[in-house]
Amino acid sequence: MWPDLLRALALVLVIEGLMPFLAPERWREMMLRLSDVDGRSLRLFGGVLIGLGALLLQFIH
Repeated sequence: MWPDLLRALALVLVIEGLMPFLAPERWREMMLRLSDVDGRSLRLFGGVLIGLGALLLQFIH
């Protein structure tokens, strides 16, 4: 189980690093825009992503 968890974490880090590596200026602009979004909207967006991720994991498994 631990090796799979570490692989998943490594994949998350690779995916998270793609945008700052490939398009740093656009990534910076996106982060600045996100700082203007209210907390409730960010929480909703995060919840939707968590739900989609959980469904995808269930579908794959």
